[in-house]
Amino acid sequence: MQLFVRSQELHTLEVTGRETVSQIKAHVASLEGIAPEDQVMLLAGTPLEDEATLGQCGVEALSTLEVAARMLGGKVHGSLARAGKVRGQTPKVAKQEKKKKTGRAK
Repeated sequence: MQLFVRSQELHTLEVTGRETVSQIKAHVASLEGIAPEDQVMLLAGTPLEDEATLGQCGVEALSTLEVAARMLGGKVHGSLARAGKVRGQTPKVAKQEKKKKTGRAK
């Protein structure tokens, strides 16, 4: 069956359905130069497990797999960690005593 793989370019692969996702990643690595461990393969927005076969993942003929690169991250630096938190940035103001009113109370 034919399979489309969208990475930096669109590639057409001829597969049987018994290949694992890691085998497809290795093939894409030879075409695109992206290391297999840096690839995330998606089918309809859902990430695919490396050990699963294409048939187990629900890949059918003429399906399109998308390849995305893994992003570094996990720690928030600087002011982004405090985004939306007003308490630490607003100075505390002491309450003032109210002046007594003279005259007739309303």
